[in-house]
Amino acid sequence: MEYNTADRRPEQLAAFSRLLDVLDRLRAECPWDRKQTLQSLRHLTIEETYELGDAILRNDLPDLKKELGDVMLHLTFYAKIASEQGAFDIADVLNAQCEKLIFRHPHIYGNAQAETEDDVKRNWEQLKLQEKGNTSVLGGVPVSLPALVKAMRIQEKARGAGFDWEKPEQVWAKVQEELGEFAEEYAQKDPATVNQEQASAEFGDLLFSLINFARHAGINPEEALEQTNRKFIQRFQYLENEANRDGHLLKDLTLAQMDRYWEQAKKLPPNSSENTAIK
Repeated sequence: MEYNTADRRPEQLAAFSRLLDVLDRLRAECPWDRKQTLQSLRHLTIEETYELGDAILRNDLPDLKKELGDVMLHLTFYAKIASEQGAFDIADVLNAQCEKLIFRHPHIYGNAQAETEDDVKRNWEQLKLQEKGNTSVLGGVPVSLPALVKAMRIQEKARGAGFDWEKPEQVWAKVQEELGEFAEEYAQKDPATVNQEQASAEFGDLLFSLINFARHAGINPEEALEQTNRKFIQRFQYLENEANRDGHLLKDLTLAQMDRYWEQAKKLPPNSSENTAIK
C-alpha cells in the first residue's frame, strides 16, 4: 500500500508535534536527557547514522523505520538544546531548509532551465557559491568525512562544476596509469628499500582513480566495498563455525585447510541460513 502524503498530512503533523512534546517532557524530567549537550550527543548521532545506513544496505524496512526515528530524535534534540540557548528552534531549522531548497531549485520555483540531472547538479553547485561563506565548490565537503566517501563527494562536486572526464574509458585508462605507477614502487624491489611515503601517495592516487571510475560506471564505491566487507565476514564466520563443528581450533588449521572451508562458503547463496548474517 502506498501512503498518500496529502491524506496523511494531519497524522504526520500530529506525530511530529507529539515527538516535540515527548522531548520537552524528557528534557525537563529525565536526568539523562536533561544532562545532554550538543557535544555529548555527537558521537551517539554518528552511531545512529551508521545504524541507519546499515538498515538501508540490508533493505530492512522495519529496522529502517526504527533507525529513522532514532535519527529524527537526535535532530530535534539538537534544535531543542539550541532553543534553550536562544540560538534557534526547530521551526527556524525547518524554515531555513525550505528556503534553501527553494533557492537551489530555480527550475522549479523560478525561471531557470534544467532538463537533466546533471543540469540540476551544475545549478546547485553554482548557487551554493552565491551563498554567504562559500568560496569554493569543494568548500562544502566536510573535513571529517571518511576518506572514501570524501573522495566520492569531491568528484561529484567537481563534476557539478563541469570538471570531469568525458568518457568512462578515459577514466579506466587513468586507473591503468595509476596502477602502473604504484607497481613501479614495488616491482623487483626489496621491500626494505621501498619508499613507503611515495608508495602511499601512489596507492592513494590509485584508489582515487578507482573511485572515479566507479562513479562513471554507476557504482557507489562505499556501498560496493561494504557489500564486499559483509560477504567476507559471512564467509569467514562460516569458516570459523565449520572448523568448530569439526573439532578444530582456527589457530591450529593450516592455510590449505582454511581454504577448503572458504571454498565451501563461496558456494553458499549470499543469504543462506548456513551463513552467519551480520545484523
